[in-house]
Amino acid sequence: MLGAVLFVSVFTVGGWLSPNYSATRMFVSELSLGPLGWVQILNFVMTGILVLLFGRGLGAHFSTGAASRAGPVLVQSIGVSLIASGPFTTDPSSMFDQSTVHGIVHGIFGALVFTFAPLSCFVFYRRFRSDPAWRPLAGWTLAIGAILAVGIPLLKISQQPGSGLFEWKGLVQRVLLVAFMAWVFTVAARLRSHHSGRRQRPEAALH
Repeated sequence: MLGAVLFVSVFTVGGWLSPNYSATRMFVSELSLGPLGWVQILNFVMTGILVLLFGRGLGAHFSTGAASRAGPVLVQSIGVSLIASGPFTTDPSSMFDQSTVHGIVHGIFGALVFTFAPLSCFVFYRRFRSDPAWRPLAGWTLAIGAILAVGIPLLKISQQPGSGLFEWKGLVQRVLLVAFMAWVFTVAARLRSHHSGRRQRPEAALH
């Protein structure tokens, strides 16, 4: 829950405070450039660690059945990719002909995040729809997965100079990131609520 809130809050406030930065035209990763770039770098690393821990928690909870293996692995892979995205800073999105080694590496890990995000939703949707305790989140999970699956090709198109979405690529990316982080927050909150309830029930039985 904290990781989702941290990530979105930091890149939102960072975009407001950074001079000459446009949240609609520029990617979140471009906040890593410049004198205050260390803030977004740390944001990637800290969020990645928290998502990695979230994935481990999912693995402990869903220990058997559908999504018990693939789901947690996908989420943990997103965490690792976010961690790696931090120190390997991106290249400016307006300079596609100047790709540095660290920019290429950042792009690879970024592509992994956007590939694994919808896959995670679809894998957990299989589990949620058949699990009475998690069925209320099945529709939400499928909707977020669909948004990501449709939006990621649009994000790819928006990176091409001359496309109608080029000036809006930052906004397209933010919609996808916020959608996925909203899913992470919701699932993490329900997981926390579930385990809090399990701890309280034995205490109630004693009375």
